[in-house]
Amino acid sequence: MSTPTNPAASATTPPLAGLRVLDLATLFAGPLAATMLGDFGAEVVKVEHPRRPDPSRGHGPAKDGIGLWWKLLGRNKRTLTLDLSSPGGRDVLLKLAADTDVIIENFRPGTLERWGLGWEELRAANPRLVLARVTGFGQTGPYAHRPGFGTLAEAMSGFAAVTGEPDGPPTLPPFGLADSIAALATAYAVMTALAGRDRTGEGQVVDMAIIEPILTVLGPQPLWYDQLGYVQPRTGNRSRNNAPRNTYRTADGHWVAVSTSAQSVAERVMRLVGRPELIEEPWFSAGSTRAEHADELDEAVGHWISRRTRDEAVDAFEKAEAAIAPIHDVRDVMEDPQYRALGTITEVDDPELGPLRMQNVLFRLSGTPGAVRWAGRPHGADTEEILTGLGLSASAIAALRDEGAL
Repeated sequence: MSTPTNPAASATTPPLAGLRVLDLATLFAGPLAATMLGDFGAEVVKVEHPRRPDPSRGHGPAKDGIGLWWKLLGRNKRTLTLDLSSPGGRDVLLKLAADTDVIIENFRPGTLERWGLGWEELRAANPRLVLARVTGFGQTGPYAHRPGFGTLAEAMSGFAAVTGEPDGPPTLPPFGLADSIAALATAYAVMTALAGRDRTGEGQVVDMAIIEPILTVLGPQPLWYDQLGYVQPRTGNRSRNNAPRNTYRTADGHWVAVSTSAQSVAERVMRLVGRPELIEEPWFSAGSTRAEHADELDEAVGHWISRRTRDEAVDAFEKAEAAIAPIHDVRDVMEDPQYRALGTITEVDDPELGPLRMQNVLFRLSGTPGAVRWAGRPHGADTEEILTGLGLSASAIAALRDEGAL
């Protein structure tokens, strides 16, 4: 089966061309990190169990029995079936590892070692290999062997504790927030390890715990607590650092978000909504003291916005050089002119489902851009081609199938 391509993809050689990655991971941080590498030209092979495909193939809505989440998560990857716990599967993986730059896995600590595929065996096969190990809690510590998911990281990191209304329960996001943050961190960690390899000539292990990157994203909370004993409370859409900062309903039933992190923007907002006298109040001169008067500021901004349509409010704020954004759902995202100008949503032709629209690569490079070359491929679609490329004969491949390794 030939690999489909996106006719819109750039013909320029991408920056990670020639980098070989094996994606052994599932749900969601590890695979998404591999996707990010593939978007910029890495040759990614997705390794799935022959009888238990990646669970993302069955997550969320499907069309014609084909999971749509997989089309995003599996893009720019070739697919190989391999039972790593079998002798034949182990041997094939070591052969693949010998000519691979990066392996990304998210098994519980000790699993690869139990199969004879731990760091010592992989390093013996390829001393230049980078092994990224993505787990809920890391490779060491009292929780290391617990099953770990992004939801647990969102709970343990302090994210849920500060999210939600002051008198409501801690709130979890309805999507893979911690996993996605960990994926970004893993891609960064892999590239950092590869840069180190360029100097030392040797690979190394990346130990990525999903509970950690989201803690960094949450900002200086540990520092505040350490130095001041301060514990950030739940404040809903408000902030303890500035005001007005909230969501406001417009006259036509839409919602907008306003931010005034900069003092000059806060002053422009109050002039726009007809309350310039508030700027002269002593407490208005700093974000933290404005936050103490959030009720009064929200009333002023909310009343003004409630008498205007979304478009009228956005246009007026833009003319005043004040910060506002409409609150989009996915329908709005797909039509927003700024996202269109950036090419944030791209279209790729898929042999199973036809044209698909999905998020484009994360950022734009002027000289060596990335591209979505194809969407997620069928389970094991490239197994024969990959194993033949390893030098395995047809009879050897048939024997692996008979063993259940493929």
